[in-house]
Amino acid sequence: MTTTDERVETTIGHWIAGAEITTGRTQPVHDPATGEVIARLVLGDAGTVDEAVRAAAAAQEAWGRTSLARRTEVMFRFRELVVRHEDELAEIISREHGKTVADARGEIARGRESVEFATALNQASKGEFSADASTGVDVHSLRQPLGVVAGITPFNFPVMVPMWMHPIAVAAGNAFILKPSERDPSASNLVARLYREAGLPDGVFQVVHGGRETVDAILDHPGIAAVSFVGSTAVARHVHTRGTTNGKRVQALGGANNHAVVMPDADIDGAAAQIAAGAFGSAGERCMAVPVAVAVGSSVEPLLEALAREARAITVGPGSDPATDMGPVITAEARDRVVDWTTEALEGGARAVVDGRGVTVPGHEGGYFVGPTVLADVAPTMRAYCEEVFGPLLVVMTAATLDEALELVNSSPYGNGAAIFTSSGEHARQFTREVQAGMVGVNVPIPTPVGYYSFGGWKDSLLGDHHAHGPEAVRFYTRAKVVTTRWPHRDAVSDASMSFPTHR
Repeated sequence: MTTTDERVETTIGHWIAGAEITTGRTQPVHDPATGEVIARLVLGDAGTVDEAVRAAAAAQEAWGRTSLARRTEVMFRFRELVVRHEDELAEIISREHGKTVADARGEIARGRESVEFATALNQASKGEFSADASTGVDVHSLRQPLGVVAGITPFNFPVMVPMWMHPIAVAAGNAFILKPSERDPSASNLVARLYREAGLPDGVFQVVHGGRETVDAILDHPGIAAVSFVGSTAVARHVHTRGTTNGKRVQALGGANNHAVVMPDADIDGAAAQIAAGAFGSAGERCMAVPVAVAVGSSVEPLLEALAREARAITVGPGSDPATDMGPVITAEARDRVVDWTTEALEGGARAVVDGRGVTVPGHEGGYFVGPTVLADVAPTMRAYCEEVFGPLLVVMTAATLDEALELVNSSPYGNGAAIFTSSGEHARQFTREVQAGMVGVNVPIPTPVGYYSFGGWKDSLLGDHHAHGPEAVRFYTRAKVVTTRWPHRDAVSDASMSFPTHR
């Protein structure tokens, strides 16, 4: 087993033009289960971004002219390599993020759906053709790549979220520059190596590491045509404003505060199990997590009792331990946020159904652990309810009726996802029609769409017009062109006119 001192010697560099660059200033990468430094990450700047853009532009010209059949062939090989290296990727994710290895495998599998969608891009990117739109005139449409595009991705899904972006962008003929989170960067470099092994030309997929300086350099660089982003709403606003001001196409997916409504006619125990999994899986560090349950009518006390049983049954520990259900959060600051917001709520009159503060894991006392926490009697103005906690904290609110529950859900500034648990088709139909969210689950706590649909929210959860992955990603990473064609016989008399042309 590698010792901590040996692991610290590892340097994680940028991946540019098919090679890893390990020179420059660095910052530490921590193991959230121990708090120890396990590697040093090289940080980029405007010069690094410019070097990556120049390499990308040089590679994209030929890649964009490569046949779609050859491009999708590379994606098929890449998909098989991801399958072959799943265990290695999962262990990297677990070590740097803290989630369980099983959860990491699930993330990879969901990300692979977008790779599989990209292998069929020949179907998803088809244009249209109209014969004889006018006399002797045919019209057809096609989609062409933008050129060099970039993705800025968060720590919580270091493989899946980037895979919402780069497989489709690359298969569409673009060159892609990824700026992953500096908290868990290693998986992105392994993905770059797998692309190279799959036959992708150097420069078409690259990785540049860093913080805000690197992000701003991406947003400012004139050689980057489009930027995809997933993260907090505050940063999404910055990315969208700065990127569009610089003439870029931008999709920026922001924060969330997803609600799950539980009706009295629901299977309460089943709903509690699903909501607990949605709230505490991956330590709640999901933009589609369920931090709020809304108990309607007589479901309140049965739901609280069932949620308490579920939360207390969760084993907290290092993600590498197969017995662990929930690992640590990503940083000490993330742990302290959950603890502080819980304390604030309790001091303001809330009730702790399950209190996860003060959890320690033997042998991992330096880890960033906090246990599953369930709060009731929370005021709507408390941060534990109205802000995105991004940790294992579940707030249970109450409503007398479905209408009242909908009013509560829709009052949130976020609109990423929402769910209802019910046995009534009438209730489900009303909820899906009236809830103000981009993704809705019926008896499903985390309604993340499959890879051939698109992912995105409403309101403050999305800035920009395009959702991620699936058909909307094809439209985001390409631009449309319409071609009108006439092939008259060379002896035909010209019928050119100075009048505005009509289609006759």
